[in-house]
Amino acid sequence: MRETSSEAGTALAGEKAVRPRAEALLALIGRIEETVEAEVAGIRSNARFDIKASNARKSRQLYELGRAFEGLDPESLDSEHRAALARLREKLAVNEAAIRAHLSAVGEVASLLQKAIEEVQADGTYSISAFGRP
Repeated sequence: MRETSSEAGTALAGEKAVRPRAEALLALIGRIEETVEAEVAGIRSNARFDIKASNARKSRQLYELGRAFEGLDPESLDSEHRAALARLREKLAVNEAAIRAHLSAVGEVASLLQKAIEEVQADGTYSISAFGRP
């Protein structure tokens, strides 16, 4: 059976519509990679890094990625998309490790502070007998 010019035009239009979506998907994956890399670098090197703002940005972008995949057949992804997603998975694993290390360090500092406070309170400095009437 021969394709009519109308059918060929529709198929061509469909291919043209898919390509911008594919390019937008790659661009979004690239932005997420940059955000994740910046977060890891910030956590590792800057004690005042705003992890809350970074996490909000990353969450928004990952939400966008989820929306971009709605209705998309995973089998339709080409090798470039698969490679970009594999890179993103690796970077997210590194990001998770950095966040876990950061949270562990915060927990250790909190424990040290708690212990120091308990020791100060237990040394009698602030006891009732120290401030009682003679």
